[in-house]
Amino acid sequence: MVNFDSSFLVDFLRGRPAAVERLKRLEARRETKYVCPPAATEVLIGAALAGDSELARTEALLASVNWLPFDPESCRVAARIGRDLIEAGEPLGIADLFIAAITVRHGDRLLTRDRGFTRVKGLAVETY
Repeated sequence: MVNFDSSFLVDFLRGRPAAVERLKRLEARRETKYVCPPAATEVLIGAALAGDSELARTEALLASVNWLPFDPESCRVAARIGRDLIEAGEPLGIADLFIAAITVRHGDRLLTRDRGFTRVKGLAVETY
């Protein structure tokens, strides 16, 4: 199972070869693909700013994957991760903190080009 970070979704929507190829490989392996609300929201904001056609493309992409819930346990995981990173002097932005926590909570790995996620203990990060 793989959870898509907003960086991957944006790169795919922009047709970046590395992202397009990675999605093809995931589909060939029939891997279950997910998105979580914070990542989807980040991408939808950008799409809404870009106009109706981009928003429609983004909504279609998001409709094609499964959604991970942002539940109370995810909040507890976010609190732990946030505390650890603040204590280490390396905090994450709130959206990235939530994306990491939801991914950890559901036992997925995160597909991203943002290497900052590698600071999160217990988070399986896959870059491209």
